[in-house]
Amino acid sequence: MSATDPAAAPYRVLARKYRPQSFDDLIGQEPMVRTLTNAFETGRIAQAWMLTGVRGVGKTTTARILARALNYETAEIHEPTIHMKEPGVHDRAIMEGRHVDVVEMDAASHTGIDDIREIIAQVRYRPVSARYKVYIIDEVHMLSNQAFNGLLKTLEEPPEHVKFVFATTEIRKVPITVLSRCQRFDLRRVDAAKLIGHLRRICEAEAVPAEDDALRLIARAAEGSVRDALSLTDQAIAHGAGAVGAQAVRDMLGLADRGRVIDLFEHLMKGDARAALMELRDQYDGGADPVVILSDLADFTHLVTSFRFVPGAAEDPTLAPAESQRGLDLSQRLSVRTLSQVWQMLLKAVEEARAASAPRQAAEMAMIRIAYAADLPSPIDLLRELRGGGDMPAAPAAPAGPRDASLVEARAPQPATSSQTAAPPPARLSIASGGGGEARAQTFAPAPTAMPTPEPPAQMPRYDSIEALVALAEEKRDSKMRAYLRRYVRPVKVEDGRLEIELTDEAPRTLPGDLQRKLLEWTGKRWTVTISSGGRPTVEEGEAARHTALVTDAAEDPEVAAILQLFPGSRVVGVRLRGEAAEAEAADLSGDAAMIEDARNDPPVDDEDDEP
Repeated sequence: MSATDPAAAPYRVLARKYRPQSFDDLIGQEPMVRTLTNAFETGRIAQAWMLTGVRGVGKTTTARILARALNYETAEIHEPTIHMKEPGVHDRAIMEGRHVDVVEMDAASHTGIDDIREIIAQVRYRPVSARYKVYIIDEVHMLSNQAFNGLLKTLEEPPEHVKFVFATTEIRKVPITVLSRCQRFDLRRVDAAKLIGHLRRICEAEAVPAEDDALRLIARAAEGSVRDALSLTDQAIAHGAGAVGAQAVRDMLGLADRGRVIDLFEHLMKGDARAALMELRDQYDGGADPVVILSDLADFTHLVTSFRFVPGAAEDPTLAPAESQRGLDLSQRLSVRTLSQVWQMLLKAVEEARAASAPRQAAEMAMIRIAYAADLPSPIDLLRELRGGGDMPAAPAAPAGPRDASLVEARAPQPATSSQTAAPPPARLSIASGGGGEARAQTFAPAPTAMPTPEPPAQMPRYDSIEALVALAEEKRDSKMRAYLRRYVRPVKVEDGRLEIELTDEAPRTLPGDLQRKLLEWTGKRWTVTISSGGRPTVEEGEAARHTALVTDAAEDPEVAAILQLFPGSRVVGVRLRGEAAEAEAADLSGDAAMIEDARNDPPVDDEDDEP
């Protein structure tokens, strides 16, 4: 095989092979291109540019194209221009990042003032062969404060032969003094329709068959990033053995079929928990991630809600026809209240599934909660029924089984009239048999009995602090969980039924799920345990800090210090306050009393047979 054979050339990924070479090749950045075109045509070329945007939208590529436009030169053109119809003298070296007058620096690995001093020392010299010396600094927000300060003067008054192009994904981390010296361009996410068309053109150029649904899935997963879309397309071609199919893309991304996600959503809205669980398990057996399924359900819930207010959103090219049609139909049949509740429950379910040791079980429990809540009447409906005196809505019927539960409906007593006695009317109970027989209605008149005075309800304990949970674990004699709560849990927010915590580095990975199960077992209510940051010190850390402060204060006391001086090498090892000393003494006395009482209750020892 010859060296010039195209087959011998190494494979280049699509993101590099189809990288834009001019502003005509850029997609989705028309406002920036129009501004730069007008600036170059009128000769109002800035001294520095700041390019910002999410990953993969073309910041570094735009910087190289800018350097090429500034140094564009052919036999007929000898000035900067945006219109680069044919290759120039310096174009190839600039676009490949190896031109001597175009310096690219990654600020993530060159963050110090010494790297900026090197640039400042070089800007005084004119370019070697090009028209301008261009410095491209990528991820500029990674520079240190000293580096930014060292660059300010040169950036404000650079030599006429020097241009700066900065690129960053974190524009808020760039000092305002640097931003004020640059022209800023915010590169937008690429529209989904343009991204799908771009991917289709590349697949045609590569002679790769691609399904429309597959390109929709890739464009949705890329979230407006061209580089991510091309990387996913590369992976999909390899996964599909030279073809881009919708099912192959779903398997590659771990996604469930969008139609099956909609089926699962409809089962939940009907309150059919059995069908929802079966659908979830089928998708799980097919390789779908439970967290991804819950996220897809949340996305579809948001989609249906947006259709209710903006029906035109159904024309989005990233949506499959079934998605648009079924989503519009559901948006007309479901209330905003229901959709909002489902959205909130799914968001909580995603957090629970991510933190749970068994994500599938957490997802199934979320399905059951949502299906059960779908049949419950709203608080507004309940209030309306109570005010109007009408019948309460019937509770959701249980699934048919070996023994059908009877439905009991209680009628509220009517107020007494003048012709009635002061005694309350008999309660009327309508009992409807669910076993298939005829319904029977009977009226029972209970004998008048003295109504006992109801006792006030017992005060339910509240667990709104980490110390209360530690005490609960001690009460339940769970020494392991008590030690975990004291040692590994940094509380962020503790409410009755909700626990937001930060874990130490030594904490077991299964602690959130184990803690959630223990709290349900101990308190009889479901707790939400979420992982956050910015927590307060653990119980042990707080006690250690308090002990250290007490020891330090005691050692600084003049009388204690005088005692320590009398005994060289002595030190304060512990401090007990007066109240704590009294409590400890009382505890010791109660322990001694208990021992004495046990001794009194023991039978006397028969020592007649003992030796004298």
